[in-house]
This record gives sequence, C-alpha cells and structure tokens, in this order.
Amino acid sequence: MSKTWHPETIAIRGGRQISDFSEHSQALYMTSSFTYPTAEDASRLFVGEQAGYTYSRTSNPSIAAFEERMAQLEGAERGLATASGMAAIHATLISLLQNGDHLLSSHSLFGSTSSVVNNMLPRYGIEVTCVSPVDLAAWEAAIQPNTKVLFLETPSNPLGEVADIKALAALAHQHGAVLIVDNCFCTPAVQQPIKLGADISLASATKGIDGHGRAIGGIVCGSNALIEQVWNHVKTAGEIISPFNAWLLSSGLETLFVRLERECANAMALAQWLEQHPKVEKVYYGGLESHPQHELAKQQQRMFGVVVAFEVKGARKEAWHVVDSVQLFSRTGNLGDVKSTITHPYTTTHCRVSEEGKAAAGITEGLLRLSIGLENVADLQSDLEQALAGI
Repeated sequence: MSKTWHPETIAIRGGRQISDFSEHSQALYMTSSFTYPTAEDASRLFVGEQAGYTYSRTSNPSIAAFEERMAQLEGAERGLATASGMAAIHATLISLLQNGDHLLSSHSLFGSTSSVVNNMLPRYGIEVTCVSPVDLAAWEAAIQPNTKVLFLETPSNPLGEVADIKALAALAHQHGAVLIVDNCFCTPAVQQPIKLGADISLASATKGIDGHGRAIGGIVCGSNALIEQVWNHVKTAGEIISPFNAWLLSSGLETLFVRLERECANAMALAQWLEQHPKVEKVYYGGLESHPQHELAKQQQRMFGVVVAFEVKGARKEAWHVVDSVQLFSRTGNLGDVKSTITHPYTTTHCRVSEEGKAAAGITEGLLRLSIGLENVADLQSDLEQALAGI
C-alpha cells in the first residue's frame, strides 16, 4: 500500500490478493484446505516458519484480503476477521482476560454484548464493573489493581452516547490496562479509535461495513502482539469467518465512504426534523447541538453516524404503533444497511438486559432506534410523519 493513499482509496484497493490469473476484482477462494509441494513445506507452514495457507479455519486469501484492508483503514498493524461481531467481542475479551482479572466496561452496550460481559465472563472468575460511558470520574474511581481491560461502545447502542476515547486510553495505559473500543456504529470511515489511543478497535462487520444486509462477520484490529493472542483463540475455537462472507465484506468496503456520506446526511436531516416534532419527546443523535457530547463527537468523528434514536410521547403502546405503521422503514434489528430500519430496543435488541440494566442505560419503553439508509430523505420523513400521526 502506498503511504500516500487516502482512506477512500484504501477501502477499494487496500490488501488486494491477486492470483497468477491477474483478476481485476478480489477473487473468492472457496476451499477448505491447501496443498503443499513437499513434506518439508508442510512442516514449515504449520509451525509458521513459511508464509502461506494450510486450512481455511486458520486463514484463506479471501479472508486475508479483508483483514489487511480493515487494518489499513483502522490504522492498525493487523486485522483479524471472525464469524460475527459477537465472536469478535467474545474472542477478544476471553483472550485478554483470565481468572482473577477485572474488566471495567461501559454499561451502555448492545444486548448480546451485555450478556457476554455480565453473564458469561463472571463464570470464568473475571470480575466486572460497569459504569457510564461518559462519566470519566466513574471510570477513574472503578479502576482496580487487577484491571486489565477497559471496554466500551462509542457511540453507544442505542442512545449514541459518545465517550472520550483519548481520555479513556490515557487512563487505561496509566494503569497498565488495554482499551478496547467497539466501533460498530461508526466504522473507520467515520471514526478511527486506534488513532485516538485505543489498543483495539473491533466491530460487527455485518452492519455498515457490509452495508447491504448480506453477510455476517466481525473484525478485530490492533497491534501484532494483541491480535496474535486473539487469533490463537479464534483459530482453535473455530470462530473464523467464512471466505465467502469475507469476500462480500471486502466488496462492501468499496462503497463504504460514499454510502456513509449520504446516510449520515440523511440521518442528520431526520434527527433535526424529529427534534421539532410534537409527538417526539427527545432525540438522541450526536450531530444535534442539543446532544450532551456534540462537541466531543465533532472532535473524534468525521461524521455523526447513521443511527438516530428517539423517544415518542408515551410508552410501549405508542412506540409499537409507530413500528407497526411505517411502510418504508424495514422492521428489523439490523443497522448500517442501505435500507432504513426501525426497531424497539426495549423488546428486541435489549430485551434480555435486566430491568436495572435497561434503566441504567436509559432504554425506555418509548424509545425507538432508526438506522438511516440511502432512500430519499423526504420519503423517509413522510413515512415517519404518517406513523407518528396515529399516536
């Protein structure tokens, strides 16, 4: 890769694995294993003394191309693709923590992530403390001598709280800990956590990176030393991505920047309109001047993202009416798609979070989460208008 390339170019040409056939597009290598010229070559490949491929559970050219492109976009030494975003989170945390360690985490997490943090990790003897992502004093107060990892989403799911990555990185490093940032809501087109001091940036590639709702996958980017630890777990546990999905995700990256620019502009327009709507109690979007972390979002993000959350005036009945009444928005829990989506977090994406956990994260029964796509923004506004009119 030329060091002079801009991110938009890297998203298209970074990490390409070209065969002897000189194909123009990234090739898809659908094979479970690879052959070796000699027994000696096989031996050297298996112990890592020789570059190459042995088995697609450990790597594959289609997977390697996606990993390298993502590492370049994140500004990391190395990338590691996984079977899903949750596999990326689980593999990273379980690789860097062990019995007796302490994890300091944000309490504002995706529902499944909250389950890993609060239900699964304690089974391995890992202590967990959860604090507000935006209360730096709370993070400082919760640090313990055995704290090994600080972990958060920013912006958070679903309220879009924006944490100070630089400050949390400094805090983690001051205490010999690692900062892991879930960059799912932004992708590297909007935010680069590693360049802000984070040690690892990970994400569900299923969302904005694919952008078309076609493939499940995850990505973990960081230093060679840290990613090697995670890779040792992933290759053994079999949490590797399929070559086909990696190939689809590489294709998705080629349009990432143009998609995000339009989608973020649409999201901003809808957030501003919703903020003035008489049936809306509150809007959560980092691009609004009313957002508590608006200035911070301007500093560490290129744009403000595609997710807009808002509370209707009312509770579950009114929120469900909006969900049931939309005609253009897709009713699904996915986000980052070119097709706009709507969901009720309280009863879907965060339904398994405890009542106390939902309350701490600000997830109410009147809250709705939108992911804004590429449709004409006037059509999206009209759809929401007719849905809101009925409450």
